[in-house]
Parts: sequence; C-alpha cells; structure tokens
Amino acid sequence: MRSPRIRSSRTHQRITERRFPAGGYRASNLWRQAKEVSGVTLVATQQATTTSTMSVPHGPSGVGAARRRLCRDLRDGGAAESVIDDAALVLSELLSNSCRHARALAHQEVHASWEQNDQGEVRISVTDGGGPTLPAPATPSVTARGGRGLAIIRSLARDWGVRAESFPGPVTVWAVLGGEQPA
Repeated sequence: MRSPRIRSSRTHQRITERRFPAGGYRASNLWRQAKEVSGVTLVATQQATTTSTMSVPHGPSGVGAARRRLCRDLRDGGAAESVIDDAALVLSELLSNSCRHARALAHQEVHASWEQNDQGEVRISVTDGGGPTLPAPATPSVTARGGRGLAIIRSLARDWGVRAESFPGPVTVWAVLGGEQPA
C-alpha cells in the first residue's frame, strides 16, 4: 500500500493523495463517504485559513516589500482582485502611518500580518512601538498634505480598530476587508 503524500503550499491549502483505505473502520472522516474506483487516486482538498506575518524595517523601504508579499499571498489564496487591491492600499496606509507617527519595535522593525479565511475575509494588522497618541481618524482641510490614511481605511474596510495592551507601548491597528457584507 502506498503511503500518503502531503504537499503544502504557502496558502496552507493541503492536498492529500492516497488510495481509499481498505478497512472502513480505520478510515478518517474525510474518506468515509468516498467510493473507490479501481486504480484511481482520490484527491481531497481542504482550504484552511492562511496567515502570514513579517517584520519590516520601520520606514518607507518596508512598505513595498510587505505589499508585494501580501498581494502574492492573497492571489495564491484565490482572493478577488478588488479585495487584493483594497488590501494592498490598507496595508500601505497602516505601514505609512506607523512610519510617520509611531516608534519602531525592537531592531527598528514593525510587524505586519494578514489572514485570509475560506469566506474571502482578509484581516490585516500592523503592530508598532506606539506614539504619543493613539491612532484616530482626522478631518484634514482640503489643502492638507496628509491626515487621510485612517479615513481611507475606514471607507475600504468592513471593520477596523486599534488595540493597545498598555499605553504608552506597542499598538496594533487592524482592518477587515472582503467576505460577506453584513446585512
């Protein structure tokens, strides 16, 4: 009997190939309702939540690298292009705000992470060393050169927020995009 092979891609989509188990009492739940066709390999696919985390330099150089990896991961996970575009913009804004308004974590880095579930929902978060105030949306004048980052995030995301265990200290800003829209 051939042993099972498991291949994992970065999107944590697991593809398992093996022959139907001879003894039904040993069959896993995955195989219990399958039927064997002589000489045919059964293939089962399970989509799991994809999570990526990376540390990027506290500065503009880390924004592009994080954005490229996010887009690649979401494409590999089958996200819609509109969700990928929005997620890249949200991640860019979160990292840019962190660079401009907050301190770095250890080693002059900021942590960026994203998670994509099987309903198409994407959760993005950026953790930095915090700043003099907690992040809050601003209402800049028409001629202001900045101050629109959180307003952009608020308009693209289904939900967003700020998490700070203790202030001053590390701060995480997160946003949720895609998935089914609430009624």
